[in-house]
Amino acid sequence: MRTVAMNTTPTSLANPWKMLLWLLMAQIMVAFIGRSLGPLGVLIEEDLSLTKAQIGLLPSALFLGQAIASIPAGFITDRIGSRPLLLVLSLCLGTSFLFMTFQSAFWLVLFLVMIGGLGYGGMHPTTNRGIIYWFSQKQRGTAMGIKQMGITFGSALSAILLLPLAASYGWRPVVLIACLGLVVTGLIAFLLYRDPPQEAAVSNEKPTFRSIYSSILSMVKNKALLLVSFSAMGVNGSQMCLNTYLVLFAYEQLGINLVLAGMLLVTSEVGGSLGRVGWGVISDRLFDGKRLIILVFIASITLVASVVVAFIPAGTPFWMLVPIFLVFGFSVSGFNGIWMNLASELVPKEQAGLSSGFSITLGSIGVILIPPLFGLLVDQSQSYTFGWLLISGIMVGVLLILASLYVVKKENVSSN
Repeated sequence: MRTVAMNTTPTSLANPWKMLLWLLMAQIMVAFIGRSLGPLGVLIEEDLSLTKAQIGLLPSALFLGQAIASIPAGFITDRIGSRPLLLVLSLCLGTSFLFMTFQSAFWLVLFLVMIGGLGYGGMHPTTNRGIIYWFSQKQRGTAMGIKQMGITFGSALSAILLLPLAASYGWRPVVLIACLGLVVTGLIAFLLYRDPPQEAAVSNEKPTFRSIYSSILSMVKNKALLLVSFSAMGVNGSQMCLNTYLVLFAYEQLGINLVLAGMLLVTSEVGGSLGRVGWGVISDRLFDGKRLIILVFIASITLVASVVVAFIPAGTPFWMLVPIFLVFGFSVSGFNGIWMNLASELVPKEQAGLSSGFSITLGSIGVILIPPLFGLLVDQSQSYTFGWLLISGIMVGVLLILASLYVVKKENVSSN
């Protein structure tokens, strides 16, 4: 039996674009905290006496939590809606990072970052479901891009606000105060967001192991979804390398001061924010909602950008670096909205949360493995060149996966 949970919110107060605002606000603050590990990495490195490979383990721990949480969060949000999880997941990330600021043991910091990753990762399928239900297919690329822009915007804010403040007052008190802001934001989003009335169907039957297993198995059998997720491993991991090591690369190898190095990260995240909206608009307006060709463009631009960055000489003027990292961010940090749309649209609408959670789980493997490998290459070679070339090689693999995805989608169309 299925019953419809009636939502009495007036239509004037619960329209798609107003609901998008609350989803975006939650996404920004989650990224503001979770993605602060990148810009603050240089200060955490000095405070805890870490190697570059250990710095790479910080985002790996965050995305390990994301990988663990994404499928359960997707399954839960498909059953109860997005609204209650906006608060629960904000509390999870905010409190774990708050406790992290009191720790000095690296293993305990990693553990709390991983716990925070449960909230960070669970927020993606939670907010993605809201987009899928509130917007039509020809609006979703733009809406998802705006919502996903919250991640890069939050990351840019952490570089703009948290890095200078942390350089002056220490990263611990600054992150603690930011965590309190996240908790308040989660409460506001919970109070003001509403799930769509016409779609707020909730099952009276309790989920069983069999039903959960059956749902996940249907995802595993979806070849197109698997290929999308495998390509996301490479792009997602490469994106996190840029976020994690850009400040260190500019500060240590290019000889740029810490504030300007932080501004380069801001530049790349501004590019990513523009990309998340821009690629969505391009997909909706120029390619009639098609996503695959956009992923090919993104991987190709990332390939070229990473090769260019690999051979940037020390002493390169700041003004020459800005357009390079703007384009780099536009591509590698701008892909998420297209990825989330494609993953959600490959399954029936009622499985949108689970499909995006499943894809995020697989995509998170790249973020768990690639940044520490990038850092290890830097530690061994005492240069960032091979790290950036690693990204170039990964993009070649992504393009091959996307070619396979094109074939699978073509076969699916023919069989239907």
